Amino acid sequence: MNQYEVLDIRSERFGGLEVLFPGWQPGDERLCVYSPHDDDAILGAGYAMRAALDAGAEVDIIIVCSGDCGYSTPEEKDTIVARRHRETVNVYRAFGIPEANIHFLNYPDFSALSYVGRNISPTREGHFREVITLLRQRRITRILAPNHYHEHIDHLAASMMAQFDAPQAGDAHSVDWADPYPVRSTAQYSVWAELDPEDALVAGRDPRLRADTVLIASESVEQKVAQGLHEYESQQAIIADLMEQRKARQLPDGRFIEVYRRFDPRPKLDFEPYKALLAKLM
Repeated sequence: MNQYEVLDIRSERFGGLEVLFPGWQPGDERLCVYSPHDDDAILGAGYAMRAALDAGAEVDIIIVCSGDCGYSTPEEKDTIVARRHRETVNVYRAFGIPEANIHFLNYPDFSALSYVGRNISPTREGHFREVITLLRQRRITRILAPNHYHEHIDHLAASMMAQFDAPQAGDAHSVDWADPYPVRSTAQYSVWAELDPEDALVAGRDPRLRADTVLIASESVEQKVAQGLHEYESQQAIIADLMEQRKARQLPDGRFIEVYRRFDPRPKLDFEPYKALLAKLM
């Protein structure tokens, strides 16, 4: 049995990472996961990160928020950011991602929306220069964006960043930051909430199937993810429900699933349907 298998829901066919990441090029892939908070990437995209690593790709994580609201007792308030930073480095390093590939933007929790963009005010920069430079310098080929629908205001912000940064990384502007480098594909992962119903599949298919890709991983992969999540000792009270919900991922054969929605961050307008309608009516 394969350690990883990917289902394309539209065609109902199984394959490898090339299903989630079309045109996958072994030996020349670098995945970047936008993580609203430090534990979100492993919670929602742990299997994909592990599959990419096992396929020989590099994995980077952009952690948008500092975690300063992630304390469960008043005594932790002044130390929680430093503690979560240490936990994050340890968790992802054990997972196979070196500290140099973990990038902290350190925006305040519940405030990331105010940092989306280039210049937020005449004296304050937003996320854009730092992240576009990073994507170009790291030569990122694939991006995973968090779910923007009914999860968390910081998840919405991180999703907006990922969706609009992806095409901009390859555009020929601001070239003094770093040489443009095109991102090959983008997909959306869920940390815990349903995906946007407007992104659901075509009529006639079960409307509950809002994703278009299912990544199936072996039980050993889930154990690696679960071990990493347990290492977030400061967050155990906060993510207890999410840990319990992971049981729902298990298939009858013992494997576990993650779901994704592939998307084009810059879809071109198709004039042909309008022209066809006009040809019919004129």
